[in-house]
Amino acid sequence: MEVSGSPAGWEGPAFRCGSLWRGAVDVNPVLVEVERSGFVESRHRGAAVGVGADGGVAVRAGDPGAPIFPRSANKPMQAVAMLRSGLDLDGELLALAAGSHSGEDFHVEGVEKVLAGAGLVADDLRCPESWPLDPATQQDVARTGGGPSRPRMNCSGKHAAMLATCVAAGWPTESYLDVQHPLQLAVRAVVEELAGEPVAAAGVDGCGAPLFAVSITGVARAFRALVLAGPGTPERRVADAMRTHPQWTSGTRREERQLMDAVPGLLVKCGAEGVDAFACADGRAGAVKIDDGAMRARTPVTVALLRALGVAGGAELDELSIVEVRGGGGVVGAIRPVPGVFGGPG
Repeated sequence: MEVSGSPAGWEGPAFRCGSLWRGAVDVNPVLVEVERSGFVESRHRGAAVGVGADGGVAVRAGDPGAPIFPRSANKPMQAVAMLRSGLDLDGELLALAAGSHSGEDFHVEGVEKVLAGAGLVADDLRCPESWPLDPATQQDVARTGGGPSRPRMNCSGKHAAMLATCVAAGWPTESYLDVQHPLQLAVRAVVEELAGEPVAAAGVDGCGAPLFAVSITGVARAFRALVLAGPGTPERRVADAMRTHPQWTSGTRREERQLMDAVPGLLVKCGAEGVDAFACADGRAGAVKIDDGAMRARTPVTVALLRALGVAGGAELDELSIVEVRGGGGVVGAIRPVPGVFGGPG
């Protein structure tokens, strides 16, 4: 079977990647239930894996070996490849390069600073124009007569850093999104190295950048490698920047920031289509993929996975494990992980 319409140079077959295409005999379990007025009205299946401090699989649900597109959970690995290729960023701007920002004003200023340092402008980004993800900022932009723009797009920090990397390395900037560009070849090599497995497929992410598929177990291994690397290494620089400046990797009001605030030393990065990945300072790590791509389901599962790995966290972490379901102006139910979903060892 061939997948038609794929651009030249992109890998497939896409129909073989991801848990959604497995037969009915091998379906992932329900990880999250949506309860309204005492009635379960929706269920989200998926796969998840938790790695212990020793590097072994400690808990699992579903098939964590099936390849997925990690989407923006790949960004920390992409940032490592950029640093190895000559990118000169640290602190807030490195966190921005490895993140999916909310399009707040300080994010846009950071993107413009990275571009200016490379002698480039917003039109060089080549990511789609977008409204800010942050609702309050979106309202402010609209109120002042603004509209969608490339710097407001959540991936613009990554794109600006990719361009700056190309300038530092002497690579062409016009073709930096080509899967065969030297930068993207370097990214692929780093993804395979940190995940500990070959890339299963390549595609195009929502922002237009190349996207590489690995298993969620590979994603968890990669995040573990980031936090356990020695100080000053590209891997550790990315992890430290993201953990020190979580508002730059997501936003001032995002769940990823709240998770990192709730658990000191925690590294978290989400990805579109229901992906979450994390690592603790001691090497405990995990990754989640919701089969139907529901973003509302990923954080409750991530919290349950953290708890299953024995990660301490107070009331703030407990609050993130349940999402309110509202009706008629009040709370009438909740989105919560299925009890006991991580009840046994992998």
